[in-house]
Amino acid sequence: MAKRDANITERQAKWFASVREGLERETGKTLEEWAEIARGCPETAHRARLEWLKTHHGLGQNRASTVLDAAFPNEMGWDDPDALRAALWADPAARAIFEAVAQAAAAHDDVTEGQRKGYTAWSRKVQFAAVKPLKGGAASLGLAVPPEGERLAPRGKSVSWSDRLKATVRLDRPTDVDAELAAWLKRAYENS
Repeated sequence: MAKRDANITERQAKWFASVREGLERETGKTLEEWAEIARGCPETAHRARLEWLKTHHGLGQNRASTVLDAAFPNEMGWDDPDALRAALWADPAARAIFEAVAQAAAAHDDVTEGQRKGYTAWSRKVQFAAVKPLKGGAASLGLAVPPEGERLAPRGKSVSWSDRLKATVRLDRPTDVDAELAAWLKRAYENS
């Protein structure tokens, strides 16, 4: 098995490997062959390239994303989580909220923090929380708990993190990461 990325859990690493292995087995083309096809795409935007691979070549979302990652590695890829984090959390107010959430999430054993382009996630075996910055220095936290109570809202349809995260809460300041939120994080962690 390939070297495991410190930003993902062992289970997530196995899943990514299975996507790559299944691509060749089920399509008859290697990842590099698919990457070469993707480089010939007439589109230049990421989402448009995804749609092109899906529509013209029948790839699903995960396989198309894997192919695009191989075809167009960017300067701030998954292998540079510090650069991704710095770019994502550049706003000092949002960064302070992120740090409060990170501290609360790290209070549990065996937690993996994973940095993505648009959000930061925490997993044990599976993802249990993710936070992304919002305009104006706020943040949105997704949790693997049901959306119950006054503070927790149902997950929006346009959110890109794991479908396991059913509830979201808006955080306007670091003090919003209070005892109630810590209890939700613990519950989400225990469910992972």
